Amino acid sequence: MNRPRPAKRSPEPASPRRTGLRIERPAAAPDPTATARALAGARDLWSALRTRAAQLLRADAVGSPAAPMIRPSEVGVDRVLVGAVLVLVAFGMVMVFSSGAVFAAKKYGDAAYFLKREIIYALLGLGALSLAVKVDYSVYRRFAYPLLFVSIAFLAAVLKIGSRAGGAIRWFRLGPLSFQPSELAKLALCVYLASLLARKAEKVRVFSVGFLPPLLVTGLMMGLLLKQPDLGTAVIFGCVALGLLFVAGTRSSYLILAVLVAAPAGWKFIVSTPFRMRRMLAFLDPWAFRRDVGYQITESLISVGSGGVSGLGLGDGRQKLFFLPEAHTDFILSIVGEELGLIGVGCVIAAFALLVWRGLRAAVRARDAFGTYLAFGITTMFGLQALVNIGVVLGSLPTKGLPLPFISYGGTSLVMSLFMAGVLANISARNPEPHEWQPGAHRAGKGANRRLDAGPRLIVEVGPKRPRPPAAPSAVEAPPEL
Repeated sequence: MNRPRPAKRSPEPASPRRTGLRIERPAAAPDPTATARALAGARDLWSALRTRAAQLLRADAVGSPAAPMIRPSEVGVDRVLVGAVLVLVAFGMVMVFSSGAVFAAKKYGDAAYFLKREIIYALLGLGALSLAVKVDYSVYRRFAYPLLFVSIAFLAAVLKIGSRAGGAIRWFRLGPLSFQPSELAKLALCVYLASLLARKAEKVRVFSVGFLPPLLVTGLMMGLLLKQPDLGTAVIFGCVALGLLFVAGTRSSYLILAVLVAAPAGWKFIVSTPFRMRRMLAFLDPWAFRRDVGYQITESLISVGSGGVSGLGLGDGRQKLFFLPEAHTDFILSIVGEELGLIGVGCVIAAFALLVWRGLRAAVRARDAFGTYLAFGITTMFGLQALVNIGVVLGSLPTKGLPLPFISYGGTSLVMSLFMAGVLANISARNPEPHEWQPGAHRAGKGANRRLDAGPRLIVEVGPKRPRPPAAPSAVEAPPEL
């Protein structure tokens, strides 16, 4: 007896699958040409970011039914990204205690002084991380300019009423508490540039409209940082701004012009200050300034070199016994190299590389242009700060007062870094925009989502087709009463 066979599923897909703002065919019918193009595009990260930003900007500018906007699906927070951050924080607390216990015991009479404070900062930072993960990142777009004005005001005020430490004025101090405004300025700069570039869209290629305003604002913040002085953070601000402008699609000639103008000014700033010039000479030949400005870098090189491949053992380092200054803050990686060796330093570098990779992945897959720029700015901020700190510790860059994110001791740095990591994780989730539809949307005020007025929106859903609901009765003809 012949039984009827079940009908085979047609290779033609009935419903498309979405990735970001693109509609792709399912994997059941792969296209070799498309796969090759995708692999070639993945090799060029800059090209992928610029292409993605251009697509999102075109989608944001749509206001007609002919080109509807597609809402991305909710994929959840990137656990690899959050896991890398938590591992760095946990490792940092261990190394803060290992590198600062002897110094804390002598100065404060408590070997666990720095560890206790770091735990408090970590708890506050984890609370900020949790809050940033839950709050949709589109909220920050509305506070871009207030946040920018507050951060600039703090950077100016710290020069007048700030506390001086190590020859720099960078902190507000109130008893045992301290606040470093440059850490808030990092988030403010990223939010401002992301909001501005997303709003300017194609006008970013116009010098006076899309290039000059962000450059002037960044230059103002860099000038206030140089007054502290904080050359390292100022350089990072400039690099982040130029990177975001490049991703946004500005002309390369403008970027080259900005670099050519900034390079002589930076060199003049270095040679006009005697101690910066001595630092530059110490960078070129640190052993010639062994007892002067080259003392810190030579002790750092001794610390890293004495660790070898596997290190002397956790807690067994010798350079932290009052030989290496700032062992628990800016030069904590030197103690990592001494106690855990090349393996420990390599693991730290690998963790930051993983963080940067997942951050750029979140930028490429963000649901809108603002999210792309914000994720790229935060990721670049983390990556450059880690790169500069590692370069200084290994003698590849001149000495700068930059902490290692998530690892170095510091309250404001740790809390703000965790909050920014939470914002990055929220972007990676690609959650649908809040307030997609609400009764009385035509009467929405300033607090409502302004993109409701961008025209009709198309929501693509995966799954079986649902029956179309009957049309609502018009206002002229009242519905029949039952």
